[in-house]
Amino acid sequence: MLATHIDKEAFMTASNSRPEAARAQARHPEGESTAAQGEEEAQAPRQHVLPPLPYSVNALEPVISAKTLTFHYEKHHKGYVDKLNTLLAGSSLADLSLEELILHTAGKPQNAEIFNNAAQAWNHTFYWHCLTPQVAGDVPPALGRKLRESFGDVAGFKREFAQAAVSQFGSGWAWLVADGPALRVIKTPNGDDPLPQHLRPLLTLDVWEHAYYLDYQNRRADYVQAVLDRLINWEFAAANLGE
Repeated sequence: MLATHIDKEAFMTASNSRPEAARAQARHPEGESTAAQGEEEAQAPRQHVLPPLPYSVNALEPVISAKTLTFHYEKHHKGYVDKLNTLLAGSSLADLSLEELILHTAGKPQNAEIFNNAAQAWNHTFYWHCLTPQVAGDVPPALGRKLRESFGDVAGFKREFAQAAVSQFGSGWAWLVADGPALRVIKTPNGDDPLPQHLRPLLTLDVWEHAYYLDYQNRRADYVQAVLDRLINWEFAAANLGE
């Protein structure tokens, strides 16, 4: 499985949450439990949950409005998580994490609906952490060095990334990935992501229309440039680089 920084530190992902344990603690605040309850919880299927946003819904304004962020997070992201839980109920895949589901179902037509919803749940959680209202003044040194080696400079990276994001036909994502020692910009359609390609994602930008249409209408290029100039979480990307 591809290990990414988000699995360890950035958030408690839906793929690793087991809310039944929290409910058990609430029922028994002193830690009391019965053998029957313990067996029931051990057998309970994993329920993927919607992770909290890492900032308030108005924190990204004026680049991304509170209205857009609320609609995107509470309707679209939550919808993928809820649909995934419905699809997995009673399935042999029910106990897999989001990453495991993505890798296990990629390229399998019979599992396309599970793949799409698992990937979109994972992609959105990753995307929220790629954005920050408090952009660092300088790109962290290790990441800056890699960007210069691969794109000439940070501006060169932004140009290539923006081109990928704007030129993605229809819905999809633009990504900065580590491919061995080199960095690359790629784009993926619909819910696809770099994990099945065994590439390490460092950053992503959602270019589905629901990510920007309330604020920018059909001006995708303006949305892309505003995010690149004002919201990119360079510290998160550097941490995903792992250097």
